[in-house]
Amino acid sequence: MKDARALATALADPISTLTFGADDWTSLLAIARAERLDGSLAYRLADLPLPAPIVRTLEDARAQAEFGRTQALWEVEMARRTIAPLGIAPILLKGSAFAFAGLPAGVGRLVGDLDILVPRDRLDDVEAALLMAGFDWAKDDAYSQRYYRRWMHELPPLVHRDRGSMIDVHHTILPPTARRTPDAAALIADSIEIAPGLRILSPADMIVHAATHLFADGDLAGGLRNLWDIDRLLRLFAATPDFWLQLDTRARRHEMLEPVALALRLADRLFATPVEPRLAGHDRIRDTLFIRRMLARDGWGRPTRPASRLGFYIRSHGMRMPPLMLAKHLWTKARAQ
Repeated sequence: MKDARALATALADPISTLTFGADDWTSLLAIARAERLDGSLAYRLADLPLPAPIVRTLEDARAQAEFGRTQALWEVEMARRTIAPLGIAPILLKGSAFAFAGLPAGVGRLVGDLDILVPRDRLDDVEAALLMAGFDWAKDDAYSQRYYRRWMHELPPLVHRDRGSMIDVHHTILPPTARRTPDAAALIADSIEIAPGLRILSPADMIVHAATHLFADGDLAGGLRNLWDIDRLLRLFAATPDFWLQLDTRARRHEMLEPVALALRLADRLFATPVEPRLAGHDRIRDTLFIRRMLARDGWGRPTRPASRLGFYIRSHGMRMPPLMLAKHLWTKARAQ
C-alpha cells in the first residue's frame, strides 16, 4: 500500500477487505494503528469472515477501544463532580462527547484527552477547582502559560497527578487571534443537556467544531480520524429534517462556512458520505492537496510527504494568528527544542 487510501476504503466499504492477502493486512493494520483508527476499523469489520489471526487482532483492538471508552467516561464523571458545585455544566467536546452520548462516531474511537467548553468568565473558577482536585499544569514554563492565557482558546493543558489523565478546558473553539471568530456564546446557548450537569454541542455546532478541529489543529495529523468522525456524525444527523439548513446557518454564524464545505467534500470523496452539494461546493484542486496530505502513510504506517506536512503545519498556525505573531511563536518554539 503506497498510502492510507485502502484504510479509508475499508472503513467506508468493509467488503473491500475480503480479497486481502497477508501483506495487505499487515499494511492496513499498521496504517490503522498509526492513524488511531484501529478500534473503529475493528468494529466495522466485526461481522466479516476473516482469517483467524486477523479476527484475534481485531478482537484485541475492540477490547482496547472499550477499555479506553470506560476510562474516558470515568474522567467525564470526575470532571462533573469537580465542576458541578460551581453551578457550571461543562460541554463535552470531541471523543468524550461521542462516547458519553452514545453517538456512532464514538464506536471504536480511541479517546485521548478530555476536552470541555465552559464560559470564559468562569475559567478562573474552573481552573481553581481542577487544581484543588489534583490536576497540575502539563506545561508550566512561563512562555507556555503566558501564551495560552493571552492568545489561546483554552487554558494550558492539565494532567492529573495520580491518574495521569489530561483535560483541556476551552472557552471557545478557535484562538481569539484567528481570522475566523466562532460565536462561543451561541455554542453554549444552543448546547444540549445530555445528563444532569453535562452538555454536548448541538448537532450542527458539532459538525462545525469537528471541521474546525480538522483543519486548524497542527499539520493535519489525525486528519483521517477526524474526517471519519464527521462521516459518522453526518450519516446520523442528516436524517433530521432541516439539518442541512441548520448546518448552513450555524457555519455562517461561526464564520466557518468554508472549512465546513471543505470537510463535506473530503468526506464525500474518501468515505462516500452523503452531503448537501450546494453546501459542499466544488474545488477539486484544493481537495486533492488535502487528500494527499491526509493519506500520507506508507505500508508500514510511517508518515510520508514531509514537505506537505510542514506546509499544513504552518498553514494551521497561520489560521490561528497573524503573520508576525506566528513568526515569533515558531521561533520561540524552535529555540526551546
